[in-house]
Amino acid sequence: MIEPVLTIVVPCYNEQEVLPETIFKLQQLVKELIVENLVSKDSKILFVDDGSKDQTWNLIYKEGLKSEFVRGLKLSRNVGHQNALLAGLLTAKEMSDCVISIDADLQDDIEVVREFIHKFRSGCEIVYGVRKGRKTDTFFKRCTAQGFYKLMKKLGVDLVYNHADFRLMSRRAIQELEQFKEVNLFLRGIVPLLGLRSDMVYYDRKERPAGETKYPLKKMLAFAFDGVTSFSVSPIRLVLIIGFFSFFMSLLFGGYFLALKFFGNTEMGWTSLITSIWLIGGLQLIAIGLIGEYIGKIYKESKQRPKYIIEMDMLNLLKPKNHLIQEEEPFQLELRKLTEMN
Repeated sequence: MIEPVLTIVVPCYNEQEVLPETIFKLQQLVKELIVENLVSKDSKILFVDDGSKDQTWNLIYKEGLKSEFVRGLKLSRNVGHQNALLAGLLTAKEMSDCVISIDADLQDDIEVVREFIHKFRSGCEIVYGVRKGRKTDTFFKRCTAQGFYKLMKKLGVDLVYNHADFRLMSRRAIQELEQFKEVNLFLRGIVPLLGLRSDMVYYDRKERPAGETKYPLKKMLAFAFDGVTSFSVSPIRLVLIIGFFSFFMSLLFGGYFLALKFFGNTEMGWTSLITSIWLIGGLQLIAIGLIGEYIGKIYKESKQRPKYIIEMDMLNLLKPKNHLIQEEEPFQLELRKLTEMN
């Protein structure tokens, strides 16, 4: 069997602390896979710089000049993890038989990549990396993460439990993914919708070796809320149910107060009045805010702005500009020319 061309896509945002170790470990992995005849010698590692403000791009660029495996994709500005990941997948798809996405901190176990490749070669179009457990998480993060997956399941969203963005996708799977044009990306929910043959590989997640997480509580909550509103209208229906419930409750209380008035017991407390006003007012504000969130998403989709803009693509730098070009110059020579021009 011909060895498949593999590209490992690594989104990066301010990862200068962990990047040297990540580059070294992934290069070693690719070399081992080539020696074991699991992947082609043309396999690459594509680091996507998502508008980093530190030395992330400089590290990627310098390594790309001297390494036959490392390539870089620089985005013009920070567009978020999901868009950066999509940029890497779409850039790599034409030059790859399969693409593996992994975070730059390498908390996901790279040793299971071999299992990914074996399952791909056996016919799987998508292979999900799934955590065996959440022992390394704090109690709060573990509870909130599990609650999120359970909530999404109840809302009818098909998610792979305990799976993030560590996965293998075939070229065909990425081509199908490209047809999804929505601006509000939630790849964990979109990929299962492809319906292609898939399998799972279980692994233990490691501690972050250096640097800080790029998903603090605020971003995690925003990401979770974006996932819910991107795939389900159940929150809107919940507001409608609460509205009907409040309406019928007000009818019951109205009847109760009329009965009190009829029997002469008309003393009403100030607390109950204020509580009712605040309750109804709060429900209205929640409803308006939730509806506004959906309208905002419609507004973003209607503008059809590009999800990202590529400033520099080191992976496709040697691609011929027309069909008359038969030969390509060495990668290092082309980059040296580009550097001298700048």
